[in-house]
Amino acid sequence: MTGFPQDPNYIGLNTPLGTEFDFTALPVEGTIPPEVAGTFFRAVPDPAFAPFMEDAAAILSADGMVSAIRFGDGTASAAARYVATQRHQAEVAAGNALFGKYRNPFTDKPEAAGLDRTVANTTPVWHAGKLLMTKEDGRPYRVDPTTLETLGRYDFGGLLRSETMTAHVRIDPDTGEMFVFGYEAAGLATRTIAYFIIDRDGALTSEQWFEAPYCAMMHDFTITQNYALFPIYPTTCELDRLKAGGEHWLHDQSVDSWLGVLPRYGDVSEIRWFRGPAGVSCYHMMNAFEDADGLIHFDQCLSDSNAFPFIRAASGIALEQWELNGRLARWTVDPKGSADTIAETVIGPPGDFPVIPAAVQGRRYTHAWMLTMNPERRGPPVFGGPVGAMFDVLLRLDFTGAQPRALALPMGSCFNEPVHVPSAQSGHEGWLLTVVDHQTGPDSFVHECWIIAAAQPEAGPVAKVTLPHRTRPQVHGWWVSAAQIVAAKAEAA
Repeated sequence: MTGFPQDPNYIGLNTPLGTEFDFTALPVEGTIPPEVAGTFFRAVPDPAFAPFMEDAAAILSADGMVSAIRFGDGTASAAARYVATQRHQAEVAAGNALFGKYRNPFTDKPEAAGLDRTVANTTPVWHAGKLLMTKEDGRPYRVDPTTLETLGRYDFGGLLRSETMTAHVRIDPDTGEMFVFGYEAAGLATRTIAYFIIDRDGALTSEQWFEAPYCAMMHDFTITQNYALFPIYPTTCELDRLKAGGEHWLHDQSVDSWLGVLPRYGDVSEIRWFRGPAGVSCYHMMNAFEDADGLIHFDQCLSDSNAFPFIRAASGIALEQWELNGRLARWTVDPKGSADTIAETVIGPPGDFPVIPAAVQGRRYTHAWMLTMNPERRGPPVFGGPVGAMFDVLLRLDFTGAQPRALALPMGSCFNEPVHVPSAQSGHEGWLLTVVDHQTGPDSFVHECWIIAAAQPEAGPVAKVTLPHRTRPQVHGWWVSAAQIVAAKAEAA
């Protein structure tokens, strides 16, 4: 195979760019609020080399690119660098792709044997003064937050035993601890889950392993003040299928989902499994909390099957995207009761990329934000991203009974996942930062970073920063304040 194939993984908004950049003094329309001072780190996957075999899931294997949009004194700048993973460095040295199908080492070229396969392309995680680029199929890579130079594979001082680490960590707002898990922790297609805790200073203080009901894709999880919650959905892996050159994931509509409930500081022998509906799937959780009666409420962007079209196709599931019955669902369980049942309540519309204020992680919360699509369009506003369809509506959801607030984009424009910037002003909900893509032709796009008052998204952006370089769709992002970066530099000096 020569050059990038002309399939949805590599055309339009998903066109590979393969370039790093630095830009200062970006054009600004409007006024950047003084509180927006820091860096918006973004994971922007971008394949450096064309594949040598067909792979419908190839968009998930694109090389990790860390992007930084920096704000200070009313100005903005931007930079992007490849994450120098073992995989990326080996392919750069070879001048071509060495790794085969998504998460299947049995399809690699011989030169790739024994090399770390992760592309670290999913979430930039900031904790204890360190920036980690993560992807759930391996360990993270540490990146310098100022230069974006890759500092190497990171294993918490040699203490981490798990072969993998999730891209969706949860940080307790009171203790400062980072709660983390890794699935397939003992290797390909294993049921082993590692659950580990990193203290506020970055030290790994606990790592325990337990077995899931089956080997499943576990993209995200949540915590409450007293529990860690592990959702299991029937997108499964089998080693024999991988050895035969098959797909890492297939989805089974007939298999039950599960929710594992473990005391946060307990022993893994204490985990309880609650049985959920068959066939459902979720990639991102919004939050979880305990109520006054001790019930656990677990809020997630749920659908009746896997959201990735290529996984459904490989699994023989004939459902279109609009037939997935997406919804923001609340699962409620009683961790101290005798039943293993889950009660589901729909609390919001279909959508994804939920965002909450960091201060309410694992606590009862009154509002949150997420992306969705304008239902009147009957189709995506822009084709692109991992599922082939981007979002054109930003919602502020209110859980106290008030109506949602929405910012809708015109056809041809779409949102990437926003991040939340807190405000020091009492009663102020802070700001949302999001990159907006505008399609200006069949293969031409312009991009802006919008700053939006979080309490009133319908008012539109208070500032727009033009990005003078094409960018591929972002996966996830993280906001790091200027004060945090300064403190990290002082600690390292």
